[in-house]
Amino acid sequence: MNKGSRIFVAGHKGMVGLALLRHLAARGYHHLITRSRDELNLLDQRAVAEFFAQESIDVVLLAAAKVGGIHANSTQPASFLYENLVIEANVIHAAFTSGTPELVFFGSSCIYPKYSPQPIKEDYLLTSGFEQTNEAYAIAKIAGLKLCEAYNRQHAMRYISVMPTNLYGPNDNYDLQNGHVLAALIRKAHEAKLNGLRSISVWGSGSPRREFLHVDDLASAVLALLDSGIAEGVFNIGCGRDITIADLARLVCDVIGFPGALEFDRSKPDGTPRKLLDVSKLADLGWSPAIGLREGIAATYADFTKNVQRMGYVDA
Repeated sequence: MNKGSRIFVAGHKGMVGLALLRHLAARGYHHLITRSRDELNLLDQRAVAEFFAQESIDVVLLAAAKVGGIHANSTQPASFLYENLVIEANVIHAAFTSGTPELVFFGSSCIYPKYSPQPIKEDYLLTSGFEQTNEAYAIAKIAGLKLCEAYNRQHAMRYISVMPTNLYGPNDNYDLQNGHVLAALIRKAHEAKLNGLRSISVWGSGSPRREFLHVDDLASAVLALLDSGIAEGVFNIGCGRDITIADLARLVCDVIGFPGALEFDRSKPDGTPRKLLDVSKLADLGWSPAIGLREGIAATYADFTKNVQRMGYVDA
């Protein structure tokens, strides 16, 4: 990849896509190609094929996906499985048929078994069963990973897959039903502080452990991988440290300045007990995250308060 490469960022309006665009632009890449959903429906195979045939793309960053938190995953399994399968199949196949030499497929740490040994190495994939609440999303992401491997093996392409841990940062989804845990906690604590509430509700028991990575660190890791010249493989991307959901909620409240109590709603699912990634493959390349969790939450909260009206959260 060089500064003149034509780079298609699929999913450029999402949290990950926007971070990729910021980092690419900051490093002087000036042929950044984007399309909104209205301009290019990635579920439309013919439209995707025509787009690739016309654009002469050198690198694809496939960050487009249907995503959501534990509630969305568990209540919309057909949508998560179908839409993600179709998006990744359309884009990866069109990249191949048009001669695009490099592609990065964005998966998720939820692909790994529910009771995987910790920290989770890339080769633990498919060694035992999934967490049921996100099985459909995990299967779709595994299919995309395997599709990249198949094109590499059969056609000598240079398609790699990255498996980020739980992400957060600017432009996250703060919807209380369908968003991810850290973003939801930020909104809950903010609204509770504004409204003088005495407590906030936290889904589950608070005991599961999760690893969190700022989205800007993800973007820097992906560019480090592309700079390395690695042509294939699966790479975990995380920080190598985890925290209980209860302690995360306390940290968010402390950063925001909400002094109230936490009420754990045990009627809601916990999900996987622990999900800590082994990130030694990236460490061996010399990459490590730069943004600490408290620092990252503070920056994310500042972005949330700056943009809360634009995002349409009238009660925030």
